[in-house]
Amino acid sequence: MSAMQSGEDGSAMPAPLHVAIIMDGNGRWATSRGLPRTAGHRAGVRTARSIVETARRAGVGTLTLYAFSADNWGRPRGEVTALLRLFRRTLLSESRRCLENGVRLSVIGRRDRLPALLRDTIDEAEAMTAPCGAMQLRVAVDYSARDAILRAAAMAGDAPVSRERFAELLAQVDHAGGGAPDVDLLIRTGGEQRLSDFLLWECAYAELAFTRRMWPDFTGDQFLEMLADFERRERRFGGVPEQAAS
Repeated sequence: MSAMQSGEDGSAMPAPLHVAIIMDGNGRWATSRGLPRTAGHRAGVRTARSIVETARRAGVGTLTLYAFSADNWGRPRGEVTALLRLFRRTLLSESRRCLENGVRLSVIGRRDRLPALLRDTIDEAEAMTAPCGAMQLRVAVDYSARDAILRAAAMAGDAPVSRERFAELLAQVDHAGGGAPDVDLLIRTGGEQRLSDFLLWECAYAELAFTRRMWPDFTGDQFLEMLADFERRERRFGGVPEQAAS
């Protein structure tokens, strides 16, 4: 069951969903086919484009994609360099498409360790799509939820803070602008069943969905099936069914 918000007439209506995806399996998809891992990442970009378009048509409000974790710096240097170059090329090619489809693009995570040219491209893509309001697309790059929580706690200092204020601090340290609602549905491809340091605060009550299908093989139809399954779930947020429904 989706979270609810009030319509203009005061009636209850479903709030736009926040779906987060751990796009796992690109490298394994490639090696299983005798291809270099970079080929899997390029195939993963094509899947990401398809899923963004499907989410937009399905009325998803926010889509957050896990593209590059802080731990990914430990991969071979050649793969890291190729990933960052691919990400920049993708931003250059897709930001115009996002603008045409009303999708606001933002990148969350650290930026001080990214190449200067990539940082400039991120700024340009975010500025270009800032007026868009049909869907918010967030891409997590050099992202670590635990590091973000630590940095937000340091900013809070010794003064007590509310959950709402702490969420604002998290958004600030992650370059997330006005932030985003909590995650409703977290999807992970590739067969693993863990969060891998992704949106730990925001996923407190997220529903989880896993598939063994590698990310390059993940389809829009499977995404829609997971959305349909989510709508059939009963979300109680720690209460009993009657309280959750109200």
